[in-house]
Amino acid sequence: MDTASGGTTISEEMAQEAESQNLLTLGIEEEYLLVDAVEPRGVEAVEEVIDRIPPEYAESVQHEYYRTQIEVASPPQLELSGLYEAMRELRGVVSGAAEQAGARLVAVGTGPAAGPVARLVDRPRYHRMRERFGDLSPGQGMCGTHVHVSIPDPESGIRVLNHLRPWLPVFQAATANSPLYNGHDTGYASWRSMLWERWPTVGPTPHLESHEHYEQIVSDLVASGAMLDEGMLYWYARLSAAYPTVEIRMGDVMPSLDDALLLAALARGLVATLLRDIEEGAPAPDVPHPLLMAAHWRAAKDGLEGQLLDLATREPRPAWRLMRQLFDYVRPELERHGDLEMTTVLMGRLRSHGTGAARQRAILGRDGTVSDVVDWLAGATRGAS
Repeated sequence: MDTASGGTTISEEMAQEAESQNLLTLGIEEEYLLVDAVEPRGVEAVEEVIDRIPPEYAESVQHEYYRTQIEVASPPQLELSGLYEAMRELRGVVSGAAEQAGARLVAVGTGPAAGPVARLVDRPRYHRMRERFGDLSPGQGMCGTHVHVSIPDPESGIRVLNHLRPWLPVFQAATANSPLYNGHDTGYASWRSMLWERWPTVGPTPHLESHEHYEQIVSDLVASGAMLDEGMLYWYARLSAAYPTVEIRMGDVMPSLDDALLLAALARGLVATLLRDIEEGAPAPDVPHPLLMAAHWRAAKDGLEGQLLDLATREPRPAWRLMRQLFDYVRPELERHGDLEMTTVLMGRLRSHGTGAARQRAILGRDGTVSDVVDWLAGATRGAS
């Protein structure tokens, strides 16, 4: 929850290719819940799972805050197909290690089933966080998806952050995958989003004047005690502290790798489109903070199955209308990066089967149980459905 990783460092060959063609690289981090092999509750198996990860994957798999969680980070990629293969391989390796440890790997935003509060991973940083902030992350853990997109330089990144703000509720709605918590339906498509907002630095990125302004805010927040260091800057989009990337980080982890790939492609297309707009002199949208908060609330409440707040007109619109608007806006950059054909297919699949939240509720609507939901989530995470 507090890392700033984005996988391994980009290769020199990939960096040269990206620069020569003016293309952006991208990578994904995913956090998962570990659940019992039979029961739907979380299980504290992260050490046993990591012990079974082959050495060649060790740099891409890491602990999270609770012993019921684990995280993976892809290497940076230029091609969407390469990102798919990297993430498919990582999910498979970690799923296999979890099964050997008597657990299952589940891509879900919050623990669907009731169970005891998990213990922290025994690291000094996590103990300091608990001492400073108390019980802000209850239950078995919260699991998200973070997408890293390369940027030319920090100042360009700051301008991108300013332009990103009105689009991020659409990403939040598309990733919604946590309707269940402690054994009941919360009434939200992304309950993780509501729990996550308890942390003092979670929320929309403020309008920033410069990279110096960004660094000053980070320094002031650390001095205030609201975060231990820059790794705890939990804005919905931020500059990575470790890599030359913009990190989009407000989404739930998704059971379908197709959906995660769609999010990554749209994120890269959007960053590339915004860089073009910025170069052409387009000003950043002036969106009042209360309206941004309202838009994110609607995204968490209904996902793509309801309405979102259109921040251009300031009126509610069908969520899929705004999703399509995003796709059309970034279409030229999807095409330039070679992502258009695959992204079109992935959009169709998401439209057909719905978000993770919708699919979980569909299982319950067919007289399924929370255990049935977790069984499906585990299978989807592994790639079986």
